[in-house]
Amino acid sequence: MQGWRRRLDQGLNIQPGEGPAVVAGLLLFYLLFTGYFMLRPVRETMGVAGGVDNLQWLFTGTFVATLACLPLFGWLASKVRRRQILPWTYGFFTSNLLLFAVLFAQAPDDVWTARAFYIWLSVFNLLTISLAWSVLADLFATEQGKRLFGLLAAGASLGGLCGPILGTLLVGPLGHEGLLVLAGLFLLGSTGAALFLQRWRDRHPLPAHLQRSTSKPLGGNPFAGATAVLRSPYLLGIALFVVLLASVSTFLYFEQARIVSETFTDRTRQTQVFGLIDTVVQALAILTQVFLTGRLAKRMGVGVLLVAVPLMMAAGFVWLAVAPVFAAFVVVMVVRRAGEYALVRPGREMLFTVLSAEDKYKAKNFIDTVVYRGGDALSGWLKRALDVLGEHPQLAMLIGAAIALGWAATGGWLGRCQVKLDPSGAE
Repeated sequence: MQGWRRRLDQGLNIQPGEGPAVVAGLLLFYLLFTGYFMLRPVRETMGVAGGVDNLQWLFTGTFVATLACLPLFGWLASKVRRRQILPWTYGFFTSNLLLFAVLFAQAPDDVWTARAFYIWLSVFNLLTISLAWSVLADLFATEQGKRLFGLLAAGASLGGLCGPILGTLLVGPLGHEGLLVLAGLFLLGSTGAALFLQRWRDRHPLPAHLQRSTSKPLGGNPFAGATAVLRSPYLLGIALFVVLLASVSTFLYFEQARIVSETFTDRTRQTQVFGLIDTVVQALAILTQVFLTGRLAKRMGVGVLLVAVPLMMAAGFVWLAVAPVFAAFVVVMVVRRAGEYALVRPGREMLFTVLSAEDKYKAKNFIDTVVYRGGDALSGWLKRALDVLGEHPQLAMLIGAAIALGWAATGGWLGRCQVKLDPSGAE
């Protein structure tokens, strides 16, 4: 038995004593993403039902809601101990889920409740995931992050794989309101996994020069994250990387809505297509995260994780400009999303392991939410303007290719900066 466990740890790049933390990290993401992906196909169908031409308004509403959340989260991060930020935030979102469950039960067809839920889920998605990664960046050293973040992200992909399946099976007997209550229970379970991780770190402290106290509030003002980004070239680079990532994602998201709405007119069929894409994406991402991401980061550095997918997307956009058909789009979309989960997201989170505690929570949250949704909103209006002016999707795809090349260049620069800032000197 011990020999089997030793071989498994070696295969997964886990060092002695890290097993319980890896299991807790996997559960943290698995439960969080299972709850989110149960609800995601419903949100996507709501977006298409409201009209593809109106998607930019939902993106703008999401950006405004994200701006409103920034000072609230900044105030919380300034006043409570770091180890309490996640439980308080997840508890608040659990209460929101229960409120929406009541609203859906009372008026299931209300269009404004549907729009509010679309925007709320978009804010919930970014904020809760960003906060989970903040906790991991705070608890793990840079060297551990390179080895383990890809593996831990597999919990997210496994949740993304199980979530649509559970949603499909349970939406009939439970209804939308039942799915919301179940997602709230998953979120509470994710909170418990985060608390276990913090206790594990207490029992296995980092070396003295890397230790970080989580017993005191971060202090500062609610807008400290935004000002920190403006003062730091490195953080500005991460913000630019996220804007370009969001722009590429938004161009493909709008193209997804256009192609799916033209190819499948039935709303049930549309939801099934979105769910199938989610399933394929998560299956591919899991395989990459478990067996490839950590080894790539350890042997070739973070930069390769940040550059590979943008280069593939540049080629994919050119392919879509030449052959804008459903089959080509599915391939490009799957590669983009699987690559983001398996390579880009772990690599992006590794960038924060070399920063101060305040930057890991406040600046990171600002970038992951306000900057990301701002990029969504701007690129959404740009994509819509291109469609209206030219009615040539090929033009938007070629512009998307140029954005992807800029995304790759930014990722390469950030990878080099991360190596220079690494306090452990680990390559």
